[in-house]
Amino acid sequence: MSLDSLPPLREVIAQHGLGANKAFGQHFLLDLNLTGKIASLAGDMSAAHAIEVGPGPGGLTRAILAAGAKSLTVVEKDDRFLGALEEIGTASGGRLDIVQADALQVDEDALLPAGGERVILSNLPYNVGTLLLIKWLEAEPVWWTRAVLMFQREVADRVVAAPGGKAYGRLAVISQARCQVRMGLKVPARAFTPPPKVDSAVVVLEPLPDNERFEDVEALGIVTASAFGQRRKTLRRSLAQAAGQTTASAEELLTAAGIDPGARAETVDVAGFRRLAEAWRAAKTG
Repeated sequence: MSLDSLPPLREVIAQHGLGANKAFGQHFLLDLNLTGKIASLAGDMSAAHAIEVGPGPGGLTRAILAAGAKSLTVVEKDDRFLGALEEIGTASGGRLDIVQADALQVDEDALLPAGGERVILSNLPYNVGTLLLIKWLEAEPVWWTRAVLMFQREVADRVVAAPGGKAYGRLAVISQARCQVRMGLKVPARAFTPPPKVDSAVVVLEPLPDNERFEDVEALGIVTASAFGQRRKTLRRSLAQAAGQTTASAEELLTAAGIDPGARAETVDVAGFRRLAEAWRAAKTG
């Protein structure tokens, strides 16, 4: 058996009785042309070890293997899909490893073979997509070299947002302080089975080099939570909560970071928030 000889996904779903589970935020991609385009965003995977979260019946799984990934590890919480995935594994020539687990709990670094590039590709379950992204962004040392991730369109917009717009916030700052990010592909709701109520989009992330990547995600998270928690207030006022954990006032932290205390959070670029996190860390008590 080869990948080309596998039955259409709709037949697989019918054969195994695989309906989407709303509790897991499942929406399936059955168009193999579309899944092929998503896999292509990862570039040359001939020497890469890939990992996919929430493969479901395996539409993107097939595309990743067809694109030539050296190996692929899939993490699937729902045991209903294991039979369909095992059939893909048989057709893959031993390149597929299936792990039944909660992706929020697994140690991906330990699951993947050492050496070579490590690529994350996933149509992320809607209910845990942002949590998984934050988990991967916070990983230190960084174990992955590229991520091709599908989110609800609103979340994707927040990852790639530039200062000045409504979408710009904590997720953009943390993502862009750690990675190069770009919008890869926009996917309409009708492409899914069952169709969700919103469109989706694929984001491509590549970790910045060690000397450019901001390391203190905790400090960055604290100052951005405070700054964006009250978006309509000036930073002089909204940063008071974060400043309360330091020996400095909000105004002193902002001045040290070269930021106008009268500005609002959405006008401050990523570099400004990096400086603010450094100022907060330097003044932190305890």
